[in-house]
Amino acid sequence: MAQAATAKKVVVVPIKTMDIVEGIQSIQKKKVAAYCRVSTDSEEQKESYTNQVNHYTQHIQNNLEWEMADIYADEGISGTNTKNRTHFNRMIQDARNGKLDLILVKSISRFARNTLDLLKYVRELKSLGVAVFFERENINTLDTTGEVLLTILSSLAQDESRNISENSRWGILRGFQNGKVFCNTNRFLGYDKDEQGELVINEPEAEIVRRIYEEYLGGKSYQAIARGLMRDHIKTVTGGDTWWDSSITLILTNEKYYGALLQQKTVTVDFLTHKRIRNQGQEQQYLIEDNHEPIVSKELFEAVQKEKARRAKLKGSVMGESKRYSSKYALSSKVYCGCCGAIFKRRTWNSNNPSKKVVWQCKTYVNEGKVACDAKSVDEQVLHSAFVRLFNRMYENK
Repeated sequence: MAQAATAKKVVVVPIKTMDIVEGIQSIQKKKVAAYCRVSTDSEEQKESYTNQVNHYTQHIQNNLEWEMADIYADEGISGTNTKNRTHFNRMIQDARNGKLDLILVKSISRFARNTLDLLKYVRELKSLGVAVFFERENINTLDTTGEVLLTILSSLAQDESRNISENSRWGILRGFQNGKVFCNTNRFLGYDKDEQGELVINEPEAEIVRRIYEEYLGGKSYQAIARGLMRDHIKTVTGGDTWWDSSITLILTNEKYYGALLQQKTVTVDFLTHKRIRNQGQEQQYLIEDNHEPIVSKELFEAVQKEKARRAKLKGSVMGESKRYSSKYALSSKVYCGCCGAIFKRRTWNSNNPSKKVVWQCKTYVNEGKVACDAKSVDEQVLHSAFVRLFNRMYENK
């Protein structure tokens, strides 16, 4: 006999409540944060920055279904890349650590003007279950149409950034052409800026600069100058105790010390990353003569540049042969021609018979003949004897 069918029991599972922003489902309060940013330090932008922070603080606190997680704010930082945006990066890390459910942003351009960065972070946040809501565009990234709209609108924002960058560059170039000065005095020994922004000599530091120029022309190397400054306990421009060869080189090649100012020494090659490289002729440069009071004369500056070129040429001659002659003999790469400055090479005359003789000869003479350099050869024994005499004399006078 067939058993009677049992009545099915239906249990209704209540739907989960939703927050104001569609796509963010929740039973408990959401951890909500806001990201604010302005791109310049102008008074108007600072006020905008403060207003953004106040707006989101009140907005989050007034919503009973939200709890304040944090307000992340970067002030006076460009939006074209996220590398130097400290609080933005902290916000992303907090999202990875499960501290956020929703991020409120005024507009796409506040979050990023770089399409790749924008989509990269939005997708990562989406995978973490964290929504980003852009108020101006009314886009919620957890919504199905959110990413399509983001891609279109962020591309427009990136084009806007490019236009801003190009307009800014045009304005700077016009300033160069009209003699407007753009001069960074950070880490710049010898000068300060007065209230009008003009360069004025810092006399105690200027004395250090003059000393470096005079010692270099007096024959000292970068290393010797640096050692002397450290021996005399002279501080660097940043207040450090260690002087490097590179610091001496920069001082000896800086045109500002003779009162001139070379504009556009570097150029921006990527408006998104703001990467700058040395301007080696890619863009026009502008030299402003008599821009400010000099620390050294132009004649002294030019004499130093000639001396640098002379030493570089001499070093080039030596380095060109150093791999071949530097380690085989005691005097290799240590004897230079008094006529042309080239290195002396060790040679053996009559090597196949008992009357062979070892001499040192100028490389230029060996390779190009007497027309190029008429320096005489020097017997190796004579060189050794001269070295011993010089060494003994230095030891006695120590």
